[in-house]
Amino acid sequence: MAKDSACCDITEKKVPIYRNKTFIAGLALVGLALLSYLAPILVPFRESLTVYFKAIWWAILLGLVLGGVMEHYVPREYITHILSKPKKRTIFYSVVLGFFMSVCSHGILALSIELHKKGASNPAVVSFLLASPWANLILTILLVGFFGLKALFIIFSAIAVAITTGFIFQFLERKNLIEKNENTVEVEDNFSIIKDMKKRLKARRWSFKEFREDIKGICNGVVDLSNMVLWWVLIGTGLAALAGAYIPATIFTDYMGPTILGLLVTLLVATVIEVCSEGSAPMAFEIFRQTGALGNSFVFLMAGVVTDYTEIGLLWHNVGKRVAIWLPIVTVPQVVILGIVANMLF
Repeated sequence: MAKDSACCDITEKKVPIYRNKTFIAGLALVGLALLSYLAPILVPFRESLTVYFKAIWWAILLGLVLGGVMEHYVPREYITHILSKPKKRTIFYSVVLGFFMSVCSHGILALSIELHKKGASNPAVVSFLLASPWANLILTILLVGFFGLKALFIIFSAIAVAITTGFIFQFLERKNLIEKNENTVEVEDNFSIIKDMKKRLKARRWSFKEFREDIKGICNGVVDLSNMVLWWVLIGTGLAALAGAYIPATIFTDYMGPTILGLLVTLLVATVIEVCSEGSAPMAFEIFRQTGALGNSFVFLMAGVVTDYTEIGLLWHNVGKRVAIWLPIVTVPQVVILGIVANMLF
């Protein structure tokens, strides 16, 4: 299938390597890690950073590669046709796509921005970003393994937050209170994705040269997406490593009980500690095991998306400042209320 050559390039202009944000963020982390061999006070930071990267490197790489594949092969018309219409079904489509897109919360960042580049509406992008980390197929199985049937409350609540937030963002978009995606293209009402795919496949030349161009196109997509996403992930991981290294572990058991204060403390801790979704699941279960508060575990999991500075910063920089500001305003009350309900029921 031919690449969508008309795709608008919203990536930053090429800059010298020493001014590249990803290079600067990576150099700072590597510098602190190396400095730890001379300054013992930084050893916990280096060890915490190593643990984080061992947990998330594969998810980041997978998300970037899938984003590169999407960039090269999926025309903007397809995403616009499915995920740009200001209709309720658009939100449901984005949530269903998130369920089958079994990628860690770090990997999903790249895919969310790629959907935005391809023309998905901002409400659809936000719903996809909210649904995928905690309502995807693999995490569903993992959470059930930890929590048993109680995990169904977490999963359905995550889906409910994603859908409700999507509807609210559609309302905000209609009222011009958030930015609209300028990458959306005009698509005829009778446009058929299947017919267009058949047409593209028929016109494709199956040769080694074409295959080489495909690999080159995917790699270019990965590089472009990395320049947009990776520096935010590095900053978030570095801050999380600092928190993981120097925040006492006893804060979990001492201050995260099944109370309103416990919920708010959990929300604050989850905001600071940046962990891949697969890593957050056992941490959330440990909170439940220590405190018996399922609602706190739910808040801990959801806060990794709704209040995390990586997600908010990424939306601010690539999607829209007002979209980023409204994300916690709309989602945090929902998450806290559902957390209170969970603590009352279980």
